[in-house]
Amino acid sequence: MSSADSYEVLIVGGGKAGKTLAADLARSGHRTALVERGMIGGTCINVGCIPTKALVKSATVAALVAHAADLGIRVDHWATDMPAVVAHKRAVVEGMVALNWDNLHGALGEDFIFGEARFIAPRTVEVRGASGAPRRLTGDKLFINLGAEPAMPSLPGLAEAAPLTSQSALMLDRLPDHLVIMGGGYIGVELGQAFRRFGSQVTIIQRAPHLLPAEDTDISAAIETIFREDGITLVLSSEVIAVAGRSGGHVRLQVRSPEGEHTIEGSDLLVAVGRVPMTRGIGLQEAGVAVDAHGFIVVNDRLETTAPSTWALADCAGSPQQTHVALDDYRIVKANVFAGGARSTSNRLIPHTVFMDPELGRIGLTEREAQSKGLDIRVAKVPTSVVPRARTLAETRGVLKAVIDARSHQILGFAMLGAAAGEVAAAVQMAMLGQLPFTALRDGVLAHPTMAEGLNYLFAAPLR
Repeated sequence: MSSADSYEVLIVGGGKAGKTLAADLARSGHRTALVERGMIGGTCINVGCIPTKALVKSATVAALVAHAADLGIRVDHWATDMPAVVAHKRAVVEGMVALNWDNLHGALGEDFIFGEARFIAPRTVEVRGASGAPRRLTGDKLFINLGAEPAMPSLPGLAEAAPLTSQSALMLDRLPDHLVIMGGGYIGVELGQAFRRFGSQVTIIQRAPHLLPAEDTDISAAIETIFREDGITLVLSSEVIAVAGRSGGHVRLQVRSPEGEHTIEGSDLLVAVGRVPMTRGIGLQEAGVAVDAHGFIVVNDRLETTAPSTWALADCAGSPQQTHVALDDYRIVKANVFAGGARSTSNRLIPHTVFMDPELGRIGLTEREAQSKGLDIRVAKVPTSVVPRARTLAETRGVLKAVIDARSHQILGFAMLGAAAGEVAAAVQMAMLGQLPFTALRDGVLAHPTMAEGLNYLFAAPLR
């Protein structure tokens, strides 16, 4: 093997954090290499957020057409064309991949390197590309952005069933007759509702007592009501213990619940029980980089690993698995390493949105979390139906809820199940970042009729 190619900055993994850091530093004059195994733009663009939301948009249109008569519009003989749905999703992805290629290749040129990287020494990797000839790269500073992939539990018969994952389900150009989903987190919720709207029978099996178990019980219960109204079968407090058959033909799941064991059958099986870091078997120990029992790279609040001049970012470092968090991880290391800053992952105010319909948007503490911390709180809560805009949209299902500090009157947390909830949550987030009292939103002049106007109604409601 030839001698190593040396760089000031070596980045392994081109997800949101890695690609943004690479392009930024290269354009700033730092000699930078980015190694990516093949997904230009990372998971989010190729098999995550972007294709999922494109699929959800198609499902939302299907639901709108199905209920068009409620709004005075007749649409007869409509049908889901899954190859066309997938073509729309693919076009969205390809467009964003092209933008990312232009950005990265324009910034890095030949230092945007495709291949499988294996760590062979501190801040040193061996890369095997399509040519098969290994190439050794070293960096004065190493940034690891390996990402995560769908988890696949070890259950009798599961591997033989060849189940769908959150990634392969996006490629499905046929409509499952009966899609059974293991897992009631955000992936199971988003894809379950989408396929139901396309016309599949859908059953969601959830080990916890509720869907989206990180939410307050009343929020989860409101989501479950909507799903049941939409014809989705929910099997809660239940655990799959064995699988038989093959997804795409016929599958049979043995399920254990508090009432005993029973069987659930379907045509297709989707496993959506979380994601695991892509850190195994790539030689991290040779680089002096420690991982925890779950395979996540051990980092401090500055994203420094156990190895000198080595940082890990985003999913593989145990950061919340959201693209906007990955972007903030990039900001932290850029500020700290290249601008003498002291930014930290501690106490970040991180929002999340579940792109079901209607959306769930949340920021800050849940009521349950605030109570577990022993905080003195008040709670405001109103149904989404009080918001005039919700009525004009014919989407009145849902709830708005806020957790308020009883002494300072600052907002500690907010959740909304309703149209444009993610956008409304961003407005509340700005108030929280500014440490405004809830009365600022209660008394603010908000445009009518908008969904954000619901904040006037929420914060004017009696507090409990």
